[in-house]
Amino acid sequence: MTATQSSSGGDPDSVDELLAAITSAPGAEFSPQSADESATPIATESYWRLSRTPLTSLVFTLPLVLAYEGGVLLLGRGSPRNGADVWLRQLLDALGFGSYFLLPALTIVGLLAWHHVEHDRWRFSPAVLAGMAAECVLWAVALIAVARLQDRLWPLAAHAAREGFFSRLIGFCGAGLYEEVLFRLLLLPAIGWVFARCGMAETRAALAGLVISSLLFSAAHYVGPLGDVFDPYSFTFRTIAGLFFAGLFLGRGFGIAAGTHAVYDMLVGLV
Repeated sequence: MTATQSSSGGDPDSVDELLAAITSAPGAEFSPQSADESATPIATESYWRLSRTPLTSLVFTLPLVLAYEGGVLLLGRGSPRNGADVWLRQLLDALGFGSYFLLPALTIVGLLAWHHVEHDRWRFSPAVLAGMAAECVLWAVALIAVARLQDRLWPLAAHAAREGFFSRLIGFCGAGLYEEVLFRLLLLPAIGWVFARCGMAETRAALAGLVISSLLFSAAHYVGPLGDVFDPYSFTFRTIAGLFFAGLFLGRGFGIAAGTHAVYDMLVGLV
């Protein structure tokens, strides 16, 4: 999602501009190509546009959907699930929609609808998907470097206990997918929109959405019977990670944010 923000104040007319800035998603700068352009190989410049489009994000994250949902079915529906997944399903249940496959279906349909609203071309490139995978690894390594730096400045006192390899792998797929759906795709623009409706300048509203969604992302890891025991170290780093993923979501799109999140968890938890 690209957030091109103006310096206008918090008047009601700026709300639409804020919505365009924080909800018109990766690919907002992508303009339909001519027939001649579509026949040529995708240039480096096009990669940065195409990799932000919702359709490309959907194709890129579809393996996470299949791996997580398929893995949970193999492990049994009573197996531990990602917290964001549980909360989203509980919300759907409270609204009277209890179908097991509704959440992944809504995720897919939502990205397709987003792509349609953006009027992007209905196409994607395998080369772009390969580039996105490599980019996610680079961003994940960068976040690991941030974690190592924090550990030097503020040593971690304890590490979480590990589960089985397969269950952890499935859990990391779910974290990369549904935590990004909840905290970045839904809450980040929603919080910014609420603050803008309250009269806050759009730049401040967008920053408020970024910070508050990141704090909620961090706090969510300590909620529920399977939540971690709170400690300032992990809360601080998870807030930093939330800001990191939010920055990726705004600048590089949902697919890169979700992929980087999953790859980071896998590198830290499995390697």
